[in-house]
Amino acid sequence: MSEQISNNAVIYALLSLNSEVALQHEYLDSPDVPEDERENEEEILADLEQAFMEFVDLYKNRCKSDKQLPSIDELLNSQL
Repeated sequence: MSEQISNNAVIYALLSLNSEVALQHEYLDSPDVPEDERENEEEILADLEQAFMEFVDLYKNRCKSDKQLPSIDELLNSQL
């Protein structure tokens, strides 16, 4: 594996994590979560959100050096 993560890999990771965070929020808002699993599911959400924010920071730094990349807002709000 290369030491440098490609821009495309960062974009795919961001979009995937964004979707997973949304799905985890939906799941936690539903009545489907067994009470004895709620705390674990909330920890999973916190981990996903932390990973997402770390990739957001990485992507913003990439945008500073590569002006051809879409802004984070454009990326997350685009319909792919």
